[in-house]
Amino acid sequence: MASDSYLSADDFFPLHRGEALTFDDVSLATAYSDILPRNAALQTRLSESIFLELPIISADMDTVTEAEMAIGMALNGGLGLIHYNLPEKQQVKEVTRVKNHVHGLIQEPITVSPNQFIGDVLAMIAQRGFKFRTFPVVDEQGHLAGMLSSTVVRQRYATKTVAEAMIPRPQIYTVKEADLGENPVTTADRFFSDHMGIHKLLVVDDHDRLRGLFTLSDIERITEETGNRNRAARDGKFRLLCGAAIATTRQEDGQLDRNRILQHVGRLLEEGLDVAAISTAHGFSEGVGQTVRLVREAFPDLTIVAGNVTSAEGVDFLVEAGANAIKIGQGPGSICTTRMVAGIGIPQLTALYASSKAAAARNVTLIADGGISKSGDIVKALTLADAVICGSLLAGCREAPGKIIEINGKLYKQYRGMGSNAAMAAGSAARYGHSTDDIHRKAAAEGVEALKEIGDGIDETLSRLAGGLQSGMGYLGAPDLHTLKKNARFIRVTAAGQKEAAPHDIIEVKTTKE
Repeated sequence: MASDSYLSADDFFPLHRGEALTFDDVSLATAYSDILPRNAALQTRLSESIFLELPIISADMDTVTEAEMAIGMALNGGLGLIHYNLPEKQQVKEVTRVKNHVHGLIQEPITVSPNQFIGDVLAMIAQRGFKFRTFPVVDEQGHLAGMLSSTVVRQRYATKTVAEAMIPRPQIYTVKEADLGENPVTTADRFFSDHMGIHKLLVVDDHDRLRGLFTLSDIERITEETGNRNRAARDGKFRLLCGAAIATTRQEDGQLDRNRILQHVGRLLEEGLDVAAISTAHGFSEGVGQTVRLVREAFPDLTIVAGNVTSAEGVDFLVEAGANAIKIGQGPGSICTTRMVAGIGIPQLTALYASSKAAAARNVTLIADGGISKSGDIVKALTLADAVICGSLLAGCREAPGKIIEINGKLYKQYRGMGSNAAMAAGSAARYGHSTDDIHRKAAAEGVEALKEIGDGIDETLSRLAGGLQSGMGYLGAPDLHTLKKNARFIRVTAAGQKEAAPHDIIEVKTTKE
């Protein structure tokens, strides 16, 4: 009886031909399981050279992913796609920050100069809201001059200069950047164990210029969390993986600006870029195809993610152009209005199934982009795709770059669709087939601006999402993502069934942390 009621994807979706289904329209049936959820493996492949420990990618949106988010994603085994709504030089800088990140190392510590007054330092702390009072002291050339201890950063010493109050250079513990080795955290941890009472370790280069700072509290937190964290996503040089969105830049006559695109991608690769995402709202288009072919011919070994499409024909088109992974999704995002404005788009599960056969035949990766509001949606998406892209779920994280707004004592972050008027004016207009000039005349916005309440950091958020994914895999007896696809059985859910699936007929109570 169960085999008649719960159907595989190849039986279920053809049965519902003509209906467009998304995550809440279906549920997955349990299967015999002999695995514990915590043992379910989450590794996935983006290309022959890029593997992720966690199948979650942060969206290339200007209120979701810049360097800080990309670093957090990679440290947890996922990938961040840095958006292109910023000057090209700044995007290169963001990629550089990710690729040069050393976990536990504060690479650009706040510094003070010898000729400042303690009063100036106190004013800076108050103005910028710092919760720390110890600062490295550097001269105009960036050379380490000393350390200003929190014990002297007091109002009573306001008229003293930093030079008078600081610990001089010969008394400061340092380590050369070249001596950190492949595991800088272990090096720093060993130092703090060997030097009781020392809480700061400064990193310098061969010319004694300040390159970073380790703190004992950070190292202890990292070592405590190591057992709970997914392995980081790294390249062959032990650097964090990083992706970036590439704009389909055009000249005034409407033709692709080939030289500018190739020069920019080349600069990103010089900094170590691992994944280039070439995508617009309509990826089954000449402009996206031309850009993918252009980049593939110039950089044959680069992993290219392309999109967005919702059909097998779209997948074939982008694979023929040279893409390694295809983004599926047109209009499912919480801040996207493409379906209302343009009247197009396919609900996400139907779009994934329609695209999955072509992706499997071509041996390329399928990425579900948008519409995911909870970990259960990730489980359902990965029955058909190989990875998911999240925007809304991550926009409230502290690492997201959105502007912070306070309303009635609560803190929120700005979150906007890349098709919103504000985002298109900032540079994303080409993503929706418009020029920046159009924004001031006739372009129809395909996104809205919104707020997300600030919540947990990226570590806690991804841990929760990964836990939900592993729980779903446990129910389906799936030790890995390949088996999750194989074991998935679907059932259509009614409106009453959707209500039953969520907490109901209760008053929900939230317990706050002390």
